[in-house]
Amino acid sequence: MIKKALPFLMIAILIASCKSNKEASTSTPVNGDNSMTSLDWNGTYVGTTPCADCEGLKTVITLNKDLTFTKKTQYLGKSTDVNTETGSFTWNNLGNTVTLKSNGTSQAYFVGEHTLTHLDLNGKKITGDLADKYILKQQNAETLKDTPWKLVQLNGKTIENVSKQPYLILGTEDHRVSGNTSCNGFGGEYELLEGNRITFSKMMHTMMACPNMEVENEFMKVLEVADNYSVVNGVLNLNKGRMATMAKFEVDYFVN
Repeated sequence: MIKKALPFLMIAILIASCKSNKEASTSTPVNGDNSMTSLDWNGTYVGTTPCADCEGLKTVITLNKDLTFTKKTQYLGKSTDVNTETGSFTWNNLGNTVTLKSNGTSQAYFVGEHTLTHLDLNGKKITGDLADKYILKQQNAETLKDTPWKLVQLNGKTIENVSKQPYLILGTEDHRVSGNTSCNGFGGEYELLEGNRITFSKMMHTMMACPNMEVENEFMKVLEVADNYSVVNGVLNLNKGRMATMAKFEVDYFVN
């Protein structure tokens, strides 16, 4: 009787073992070293993906540690409106891909080192000549250069009631500054020195006339006299000596 029961017992053990292994393979990563556990993935990713009927889809995605996200998109050359989505995301079993879920829709992204890659409907990386266009790059809020800095305060006054949001960008390659005063576009050169010192020179701007030129005049004056800066908690301050901050800026990837 015992001998007859042994084969059935062995079969039951094998089935249980297979079931256990299957559950483990679908509920845990293959190994503990993956994007989810090894990378500083939380943060903001920016890029412009291809668009069938516009110049490009500018996309800004912020992933938070509590597994929530904010996604902002803008159809370049078609609309100035910025669409904002919020929701939650989940990791896949391998810990290398996140799926953003909002209002009944979902989109998967592969998480690399400082990158977020838009995947196709089958969860695969897009190939071909435009493959690089589907990669969003992680941003650093403390990075001074190549960041769109929106002017939010000027000489202690909040910027409001302007036709266009003033901003500036400090270019990396050519050490040139560019932006908008709220009325006119401007450009020039800048130099960074030790001790968080900064100087602007050879400044020029277009000559359009606007109903309110006060913001433009004050903004350009600040760029003429500012000699030091600070970047704290994602806020850029331009100062002169040890005087009160003359201009405050915040990162805004849609101002330009």
